[in-house]
Amino acid sequence: MTRIPDGQALLGKRALVLGVANAHSIAYGCARVFHRLGAQIALTYLNEKARPFVEPLARELDAPIFAPCDVQNPGELEGVFGQIAECWGGLDIALHSIAFAPRQDLQGRLVDSSPEGFRIAMDVSCHSFIRMARLAEPLMPDGGTLLTMSYHGASKVVPNYNLMGPVKAALESAVRYLAYELGKQEIRVHAVSPGPLKTRAASGLKDFDLLLAEAVQRSPIGELVDIDDVGLTAAYLATPYAAHLTGMTIYVDGGLSIMA
Repeated sequence: MTRIPDGQALLGKRALVLGVANAHSIAYGCARVFHRLGAQIALTYLNEKARPFVEPLARELDAPIFAPCDVQNPGELEGVFGQIAECWGGLDIALHSIAFAPRQDLQGRLVDSSPEGFRIAMDVSCHSFIRMARLAEPLMPDGGTLLTMSYHGASKVVPNYNLMGPVKAALESAVRYLAYELGKQEIRVHAVSPGPLKTRAASGLKDFDLLLAEAVQRSPIGELVDIDDVGLTAAYLATPYAAHLTGMTIYVDGGLSIMA
């Protein structure tokens, strides 16, 4: 596991992290790094079924805000931002690590995807990031950083990624347009694109174990990245070191994406 350095690069920053499902989540790796570097953390959980897996992590991170957030339920995302406004009065970092598609549409061919399955995947995985940005904007009068999670299948065909390829491509495009629209407010927007990781969400992909094995074999570094690698990159993008970067898709994949 990657060692997280101690430091104060995010001291005093207020960070919302959406999408933690358990201790193996990419979102948790990001929240853990943010906290280690001095940020206060607001954490959400999907529903009561997920709460027992996330609540201990919220305690570990001393999160003063811990709230349910299913972006498909009207008002829940807005409720989280209402708590942030009341508790903190502002926000510096908002990280979106949410993706979903109905299993039949995810595991079937894109050409066979249903209109409803495509709509749900786009709403949860892409438009919820846009809604998050809209809610975060008034809480970032002095600027801030918006982050979301993508994957190489957005720009290249990855077998079995299917429906999520076009959805993540839309998400990366949304990042660029939001970066343009929010740039004058000094709000920077990025997508982070990790290599294959053993997460609950990824386990829904067909033949995912083969994808992991191939990633190790083809990666120039010769090993998988972990959630802390992703968290360290996300943290860098939220620091003054990245003050003049925006609208980018940053790969954290051991170099896998450079291979033909």
